[in-house]
Amino acid sequence: MQTIKPHADPQADPHAVTSLPQLEALFGNIGEASLKKEVDFLHPAYQALIQASPFAVLATAGPGGLDASPRGDPPGFVVIQDDKTLLLPERRGNNRIDSLRNLLADPRVALLFLIPGAGETLRVNGRARITTAPDMLQRFAMEGKLPHCVMVIDVESVFFQCARAIQRSKLWQAASQSRPDVPTPGAMLQALTAAAIDGEQYDRELPARQKSTLY
Repeated sequence: MQTIKPHADPQADPHAVTSLPQLEALFGNIGEASLKKEVDFLHPAYQALIQASPFAVLATAGPGGLDASPRGDPPGFVVIQDDKTLLLPERRGNNRIDSLRNLLADPRVALLFLIPGAGETLRVNGRARITTAPDMLQRFAMEGKLPHCVMVIDVESVFFQCARAIQRSKLWQAASQSRPDVPTPGAMLQALTAAAIDGEQYDRELPARQKSTLY
């Protein structure tokens, strides 16, 4: 789906940062707490964040490039199998399966968990495999519907991210919860397809389609 383009020539920018010493000089030493908060297992404190989270961003890499895509369900939808293993169901979607394609070539994954109202987020890095074991699919049934498959994630590192990004973005403030003045899905599709897709019709039918195909 994606194509990898050549990286911009750093010589075109006299201020380009091209070495690790240059980069580290911009930021200074890492704080003690930032080092000690990273562990290689799901500490009970971190398990509490995962169990409270209804939304995560999944990042993968593969031959076609990088992918970051949303995952969401009721809080605790990512199941803690044990302190080194997470289970993530793959629900109905648009069938692009960009993340899953990547996993077949490169098992590395990164997860970013968000919790509405909380400033801290949780970052989990590890390696994943895809399973269609019947008992595993049944375990994640929702409204009588099974997921297509389940990702079994072997955890390698876990740490929480401080709240500054959430605070700066005011992400959870009530005033930011109404839909902003941005193009609707139909409007974007109509523009991207030179009106081959009727945007107004798409938007009109979308709520019912999403409701009937949620699982």
